[in-house]
Amino acid sequence: MANESPKPRAGSRFLDAFLQSPFAGLAPWILMSLLSGPGRFEESVATALGLSILFLFLSHRRGGTLKPLEVFDILYFGCLAAIGLFASDDLITWLEKWSGEMSSLALVAFAFGSLLLRSPFTLPYAKETTPEEYWTSPLFLRVNQLITLVWALSFTVSAAAGLYGDLVLDQPDNFWTGWIIPIGALLFALSFTEWYPDVASAQAPREPGEPQEVAPPLVKLFDFLPPFVVGVGIAMLVTDNDPDWLGITLIVVGAVGTAALRRADTQSRSSSAA
Repeated sequence: MANESPKPRAGSRFLDAFLQSPFAGLAPWILMSLLSGPGRFEESVATALGLSILFLFLSHRRGGTLKPLEVFDILYFGCLAAIGLFASDDLITWLEKWSGEMSSLALVAFAFGSLLLRSPFTLPYAKETTPEEYWTSPLFLRVNQLITLVWALSFTVSAAAGLYGDLVLDQPDNFWTGWIIPIGALLFALSFTEWYPDVASAQAPREPGEPQEVAPPLVKLFDFLPPFVVGVGIAMLVTDNDPDWLGITLIVVGAVGTAALRRADTQSRSSSAA
């Protein structure tokens, strides 16, 4: 009997799935936003650059293709790192305040630019998980255009929130504009990336005799929301932001929402099975 090839381990499968997702290219930007702050510009940029290089190396080692977002990561953070080496103290102080908004605006320009060039930045990631025969199909291209648009809008929301926190509130580390709104926008884009391809595929015209797919319900798009609301409530209590009653209310609302979504999902599965 022929020897069967060993199945990849769970950790290996997770790493492959991560590297084949746009989230891998965006992780350095998220890390920089978490680490940035007064006195930490050089450290946050160096860490983001190192992570960008690491992910590019891992992707190449595991057979991945070179993606525009990976190149953009290294070029952008490399430029910031070079500036940090020679910048004056005043410029570093300015960058510590505005580097987050600069990064968000850079991502906005990159995402919308990829759409204008008719080469959505999510396309190379999608190709690594989609058979080549579908790469030129109108449905495949349309799905990636819309997903990239949602990411671009997510970056725009993050940039607008950050600018409002800095320019209007003069609070770069504001709980809502610096953390909650950008994270919420990011989670929505991630959820849409997972949800929409199945919806588009189910809604696509079928050949005679071809089985009809069942589109995931709209509520699946917002699966992330109740746990996120719980997390916001906990963060409010831990960081002493706003009144405690609001944090407690968010935790309760999020917990109830999680239970309701689970019940709705169970009922949906039961209906589909029937």
